[in-house]
Amino acid sequence: MFKIRLLLLLVLCNLFYAQKNNTENIAKSVLKNYSYQELEGKFYEISPDDTNGRKNIAKSYLEKAKSDHDETQIAEAYIMLHFDESLPNALKYLDSVQMITRQSKEIYYPARTFLLRGNLYFKFDNLQAALNNYVLGLKYAKEKGYKRQIAMANISIAYLKNYIGKHAETVKTLRYYLYNADYLNEDEHNLLKINLADAYIDGNKLDSAFVLIQEGLEASKKNKNLYSYYQNLGLLGYYNYSLKKYNLAIENLQQCKKYFFTANYKSKRNQNYTLLNLGRSYAGLNERAKAIENFAKIDSMVLKTNYVFPELREVYTYLIDYYKETDDREKQLYYVERFLKVDQVLDSRFRYISRELPRRYDTPNLLQEKEAIIRELKYRKIFFYIALTALFIIISLLIRFYLKYKNSERKYRKIAQDLIQAVNENESEKKPEIKMEAVAEEVPKKTETGVDKIPKTVSEDVVQTILKGLSVFESKEQFLNKGITLGTLAKMIKTNSKYLSEVINTHKGKNFTAYLNDLRIDYAIGRLAKDKKFRSYKIPFIAEELGYNNEQAFTLAFKKKTGTLLSVYLKEIEKAVNSIDPI
Repeated sequence: MFKIRLLLLLVLCNLFYAQKNNTENIAKSVLKNYSYQELEGKFYEISPDDTNGRKNIAKSYLEKAKSDHDETQIAEAYIMLHFDESLPNALKYLDSVQMITRQSKEIYYPARTFLLRGNLYFKFDNLQAALNNYVLGLKYAKEKGYKRQIAMANISIAYLKNYIGKHAETVKTLRYYLYNADYLNEDEHNLLKINLADAYIDGNKLDSAFVLIQEGLEASKKNKNLYSYYQNLGLLGYYNYSLKKYNLAIENLQQCKKYFFTANYKSKRNQNYTLLNLGRSYAGLNERAKAIENFAKIDSMVLKTNYVFPELREVYTYLIDYYKETDDREKQLYYVERFLKVDQVLDSRFRYISRELPRRYDTPNLLQEKEAIIRELKYRKIFFYIALTALFIIISLLIRFYLKYKNSERKYRKIAQDLIQAVNENESEKKPEIKMEAVAEEVPKKTETGVDKIPKTVSEDVVQTILKGLSVFESKEQFLNKGITLGTLAKMIKTNSKYLSEVINTHKGKNFTAYLNDLRIDYAIGRLAKDKKFRSYKIPFIAEELGYNNEQAFTLAFKKKTGTLLSVYLKEIEKAVNSIDPI
């Protein structure tokens, strides 16, 4: 199992380690001429193993900040300086950062200091202190609502969960941030993939791990990033070991061993886990001497670095059993003692992390989730009542509309039935005296005495001539001609438009348009009721026969004149005909 340095160490505050072969110290005299941004860029571009070069840049940054009396930049310089110091000195720098930024209004403080301190403790294998600082960093990040720091804290805590065997929870967190945190850059996503692949293997999700490993190998080749390439190759070795493809695993891991033990930047995690999986693979092939060689080397490294990890129990158990079988009591006793010391550390660490993670991280998160669920249910309840009210209003409106429609339908049917009855009762072809709910027409104006105002501009002879012309116009059904206007009708009866208009208004009680429409609609009422063939025509054809330009003009005129719909009238005619002469 590979344990990669925490992402926070690489990403918080834009701290990115790029693997570059820049090992030369930069002259202080040159650095003085650089801006803060340029110095910061050079610091994070330089290879992590070039500690002297990094320190020179950080010191130049600090001198510049102090000469400018810029406390914000002084804090940045202390952050740069803490990376390459021992634990006590690094903590002093971070304490200074905390003091300087205690009144800072920047969104990333104070969470930044706690997260950096957590990384530092993790680097020096004090997982208890690392957890405490990550939890505090997460708390302050949430208070400020800074998504990036929240992500970094959760990712770091996920690694600790993987440490105590909660692989599924680790996978859930890492996968979420890999595919949902668009505020992380490419390097950060690549590191997430490495750690997620590692957690997949730990959780026996080998297919998922293989996909990520292949992506990592291709990306590191493309970017010519050797360090990332061998990290992914080491994971491939772990993957092949998990599949019991021991020879392939050894081939991968031997390459990694050569790189991690000779590269300028040495990682004890990478070194230890390379040896661990090599030893495991040789043990799988029953090449016990080679397995012992790798496991014994791990023990010697633990003695020098005090770096312990859970799989050491497996290492010491194998060593003890081997020397017991070979009857080497001295080495057996030595490794028993080493095992007891390491086990005590691991047990203490495991118990602390196992106890504190649920208490300080899982439980608060669950309580937050509970509150979120309660809020969501509350909002859903409010939304439900709003939706219910809206639905009630809609249903009420629909019922009202339906009742209104039914009332209108009954009214339309009654009017249509009265029209049909009137037509049947007037066999002499008189105009039916029908009570219709027509829209009010223009009527002749009356004087104050109530007597119709007779136009004084038209003589009685002219009036009679016009009325005779109108009678002929009606009897010959010339009103059915298309395109009839006041002017064309005036020419037909040899008068002028003004006189004709005044006579129609006075003697017909309506304007010319209403007079023409009434004639056509009265004709339509009678013919539709009596002429089955005419009734069978489509409405546009009927409208044209009646002199209208289009169907809409006809149906609107019919509704205005009769107070009912043409479609209702036609239906009632069919009902009446069928009731008299059923098929």
